[in-house]
Amino acid sequence: MSVDEKGARMLKEFREFAMKGNVVDLAVGVIIGAAFGGIVTSLVGDVIMPIIGAVTGGLDFSNYFIPLSKAVTATNLADAKKQGAVLAYGSFLTLTINFIIVAFVLFLVIRAMNTLKRKEEAAPAAPPKPSAEVELLTEIRDLLKK
Repeated sequence: MSVDEKGARMLKEFREFAMKGNVVDLAVGVIIGAAFGGIVTSLVGDVIMPIIGAVTGGLDFSNYFIPLSKAVTATNLADAKKQGAVLAYGSFLTLTINFIIVAFVLFLVIRAMNTLKRKEEAAPAAPPKPSAEVELLTEIRDLLKK
């Protein structure tokens, strides 16, 4: 088998793999997840954290850090990172809150989907009306029984 034939076969196998429903569904899920992650990041950073900061008297978690070097004298995280090593636990706290919110929102979405699915399963489907032929044959059968 030549190199061209192997390459064509490999390309065909890859195309079949990439076009499977599961792969396409996964790709769509990843893209939507990335967009959803951006929305949640904005929700946490621009809406929830300022509210928490206002309730706690101006608390801003993003600038919470512990200097790991004596050379670090800055009071904000960006300047402190330029001066040396810092343990930025405020950023970690913000990302943790972000994760909890994403997990909770996904829980609510999946819960709503499961509720809808249960309602669809619980609603009994009306039996289909028999066709005209079946009705006619039923009438003939009933008449023959008499």
